[in-house]
Amino acid sequence: MRKRIIATSLNKKRFLSGVFLTLLATVVNAQPFPYQQAGLPVSQRVDDLMKRMTLEEKIAQIRHLHSWDIFNEQTLDKEKLTAVVGETGYGFVEGFPLTGENCRSSMREIQEYMLTRTRLGIPAFTVAESLHGSAHEGSTIFPQNIALGSTFNPALAYRRACMTADDLHAQGMRQVLAPCIDVVRDLRWGRVEESYGEDPYLCGIFAQSEVKGYLDSGISPMLKHYGPHGNPLGGLNLASVDCGLYDLHAVYLKPFEMVLRHFPVYAVMSTYNSWNRIPNSASRYLLTDILRDRWGFKGYVYSDWGAIEMLETFHHTAANKAEAATQALTAGLDVEASSECYPELFRLVKEGKLDESYIDTAVRRVLTAKFEYGLFEDPYGNKCAASGEMHSLRSVELSRQIAEESIVLLKNEKNLLPLDMNKLTSIAILGPNADQVQFGDYTWSRDNKDGITPLQGIKALVGEKIKINHAVGCSMMSRDTTGIGEAVKVTLKSDVAVIFCGSSSASLARDYTRTNCGEGFDLSDLSLTGAQSDLIQAVYATGKPVILVLVSGKPFAISWEKEHIPAIVA
Repeated sequence: MRKRIIATSLNKKRFLSGVFLTLLATVVNAQPFPYQQAGLPVSQRVDDLMKRMTLEEKIAQIRHLHSWDIFNEQTLDKEKLTAVVGETGYGFVEGFPLTGENCRSSMREIQEYMLTRTRLGIPAFTVAESLHGSAHEGSTIFPQNIALGSTFNPALAYRRACMTADDLHAQGMRQVLAPCIDVVRDLRWGRVEESYGEDPYLCGIFAQSEVKGYLDSGISPMLKHYGPHGNPLGGLNLASVDCGLYDLHAVYLKPFEMVLRHFPVYAVMSTYNSWNRIPNSASRYLLTDILRDRWGFKGYVYSDWGAIEMLETFHHTAANKAEAATQALTAGLDVEASSECYPELFRLVKEGKLDESYIDTAVRRVLTAKFEYGLFEDPYGNKCAASGEMHSLRSVELSRQIAEESIVLLKNEKNLLPLDMNKLTSIAILGPNADQVQFGDYTWSRDNKDGITPLQGIKALVGEKIKINHAVGCSMMSRDTTGIGEAVKVTLKSDVAVIFCGSSSASLARDYTRTNCGEGFDLSDLSLTGAQSDLIQAVYATGKPVILVLVSGKPFAISWEKEHIPAIVA
């Protein structure tokens, strides 16, 4: 009996001990892992997370989830999301074709998936294009960088970034592929409009102001495009920039150095072209020796879209995707966007053809940025979302202010400008840009309903006081001159003629028709395109006073106009 009591007592102790150990294990397991603890140093959190990651999860962190992978037009396809992402997660995600309204809900759903359906719950960087306002429909469109640079007022760059950040927060975005700080030296290049100008110091000052605006507003900026870019041979996009070391550092890299030595930026985009025929996205000299070793950059390098694949298909330095991935990664390019070369990294490591340490280095840079920008503590951007308001009145007012300050008076013979409304009875408003908005490349609209054309603005200003006579006159896309006769008739019935000429840019991921300016639309010379010069000369021949207004993303060579037209405005 006594033995039975002792045995029962021992069993109770064992049972209680087991319960205690189970409870203890539950408590221990309930504690967050070190990488989930906000109070720990970032380096310690990164170390802990890296130790827990599989090779597949590491590679996923340096890859991009694209809109065509998971969206059916404006709708997130959750089955596609599950099929593509699985339990491994992705480092970055975009939804460029989405409206602003659809963007926030979709980005939140994707982020929720990353946090709750993947093994480690690593948040993704939600990415937006925003060279001059968010590219999502409904955002405020600001003047392009070339206009901003023309103001010589860097404070406007800061304010524009802050206002753009409001739209981005309203859309659930944390990473912006901006600012574009290339120094432009060949004006035939289509991307002139994306730059602040041709002077490296001016570009650097504006870049600093814009970067500070994003950082102060809780948005991670990405400097682009790192590597010589703004002086491609023949003005052709993708062509090599050929220059010596002095021009490389004193001109093309100077704005990047001015920003990276003074601001905590964690993202840089590599260019898809080359320097002296060596691809910038596979240049260890640019991506490691200069960027990291000389300037001390701690963040990640993100490929311009398709840049890694171009090592095989365009530059021909790689025989296949695996070689392209190896060249880029070992040079110091961390994140792949819009191509499928980095999936080859898994096989290369398993076959002993690539040291996993290269992948670890890239992943560490991405994770460090995510911790530094607070993605783990605030993955949905709730801290800033309340202040985010799309297309606010303040942002529209700022857009107009930048536009007004960007106007440059090139010529004003006999003080023809400003026009005195009290001395005029009629005005001829002419040209292909007279009644067409020109927002610039990388915007969500080219539609007049989303802006105010010069013709609309002038009509609103003069009201019933002055008769407005309008004719298009010509196209900037063809040599057809059949409409010039009508423009001449309209001019003869007017006191003065104002001709709106220039260029026309595309709309990102939407409309690329009737375009002669912007990415991929380079010109063989600097003459006004189409029949615009014919129109100007024919209107001038009427003997009426003529004002030429260039609404354009780039300068044009206007030697005849300079000599003959009395007033010219850019």
